[in-house]
This record gives sequence, structure tokens and C-alpha cells, in this order.
Amino acid sequence: MTQAIRVHHYGGPEALQWDEVALGAPGPGEAAIRHSAIGLNFIDIYMRTGLYPQAEFPFVPGVEGAGVITALGEGVSDLEVGDRVAYAGPVGAYSEERLIAADKLVKIPEGVTAEEAAAAMLKGLTAQMLLRQVYKVGPETVMLYHAAAGGVGLIACQWAASLGATVIGTAGGKEKCELAARHGCTHVIDYKNEDFVEAVQAYTDGKGVDVVYDSVGKDTFPGSLDCLKPRGLWVTFGNASGPVPEFSALLLGQKGSLYATRPSMFTYAAERADLLAMAEELFGVIKDGTVKIDIAQRYGLKDVGRAHADLEARQTTGSTVLLP
Repeated sequence: MTQAIRVHHYGGPEALQWDEVALGAPGPGEAAIRHSAIGLNFIDIYMRTGLYPQAEFPFVPGVEGAGVITALGEGVSDLEVGDRVAYAGPVGAYSEERLIAADKLVKIPEGVTAEEAAAAMLKGLTAQMLLRQVYKVGPETVMLYHAAAGGVGLIACQWAASLGATVIGTAGGKEKCELAARHGCTHVIDYKNEDFVEAVQAYTDGKGVDVVYDSVGKDTFPGSLDCLKPRGLWVTFGNASGPVPEFSALLLGQKGSLYATRPSMFTYAAERADLLAMAEELFGVIKDGTVKIDIAQRYGLKDVGRAHADLEARQTTGSTVLLP
């Protein structure tokens, strides 16, 4: 047996219940791990509220964690008991111990802590996908990144700056804007006090940006489209303020023959070879100091309800970890 947070019905933070659950032994291709740290992400809220429906109740939310392998099932040849490992997906991270498909695990290299790995796997692999695959950012790139002081934002903006990009970020309030400026943003727009579309046009002399990375959703649409150059790319990958409303594809043509995509890190990392390559690049930029993982909040796993409330209220910055 082990302890875990489970959701028995969709709802607010109060739907997160501390339960005793059976663990069992790992089956073929599986590993048992004891968590050292667990990452907190907006996707966890989407699961808790039912925006991302789950197959059955009760379920253990959470998609990101790091720990130590305690047992292996048959057929696992590239991992050993005692290895420090991390993962982003599948669901079930809010637990002291868990079983997981071994091919979803990556070894944590020396020089990276378990907390850093737990805080960086989903957010960092997402940043790798955004900057290195969805749109290849380089010295000529001028980009807009919404929520630049968030968990993915702080990683992505540092990384993009190291690639030579001009990074325009948005954040809410003076403190978050200063944080974003310290983490790679060339310009920071306080969306609480400024019109971000007007500010982007001013910073780019009316040309617009090559790509907009938008995890905010409803509140930044359709303004994000108005920040793009003709034939620019709008990357919508989250719904922090609610889902983007339905719109006609004609709108993309009217605003400059724009491109739009809704990528998922889980698709990009579905094949193990791709997962390992993405993780290797991520851990590389963490180890060499290009990207510093800013763990700004720590909560006990039992206190995850408070962590969800703080995240939803946008009271957090950087990354948050839950400690079993």
C-alpha cells in the first residue's frame, strides 16, 4: 500500500483527496518508483476540473515526477533498481510511490537534482518542443511569449535568449515582469497595465513578431494574432484563462495568411528515441547553466489543494514541486 491524492469527482481543489491505495508489483515492462519530488502543472487542474476528462474515477492526477526505482518488471533492460529517474506522463504522479511504464522514464544525470528534474520534465520538454521543433528559434527570431514568468515561460525565455532570439514577454505585475526580465526577456509587457498588442507593435516598429507562444488562451485571443507578421505562427498550447473560443479559419487569412498550431509535448515525445533526445538536450542546458530551474514554491503532497488554488489564482511564479 501507499498514499496518494485521488479525484473521486470533478471540482475545485477540495476534490483532491488523500487516500491509501494498493501499489502491487511491477508487471512486464514496468517499474516501481518512490517519488522524491512531483511537478505541479496547469494540466493537473484541467484534469481535476474535467476540462481534460479522465477515463474513470477515482484517478490519481499529476503527470510529472522524479524518484528512485525500487523494483523492475520483466523485460526492462536499460534501467536498474536504484537509478534516479524522471518522467513527464502518464497520469498518476500525485503519489508517494507508483508503477509506470519503464519506457517513459529517463535517467537523471549527475549535476541535476531530483527537484530540478521534477520541476523541469514537462515544462522543459515543452520548451524544447516549442523552440527546437514547432518553430526553430534562432538569432533572427523575434518572438512573443505570454506568461513569461510562469514555469514553462522562465525556461523557454532563457533558452530562446541563449539561441539569440529577441524575446518579448508578457507578465502580470511589476514583480513578475522583473522576474521575466532576469530570465531572458529583451522586453517585458505588464498586461495588467499595458495593451500588449500596442506594445508589441511599438517594440517591433509595426512589423510584428515571427511567432507567438500562448499558453494563456481566452484572454489573449485574438490579440495574439494581431502581434504576428504576415505568415507568422501562432502556437497555442495552454488554457490558463480558459479555452480559446471557436473561430473561423478565415480569420487567419484576414490577419495576414497566418499559421496556427496546437502542439502537445506528449505527441512529440511519444517515441522513446524522441523522448531520450529531447531529455538529453534539456538536461544539457540545465547542467551547463544555460537554463536555471527556478523552483519558487514547495508544498507537501498533502497540501496540493492549496497549491492548486495558488496556481489558479496566478499567485505562483516559476516552477512548483510537491514533496511526498
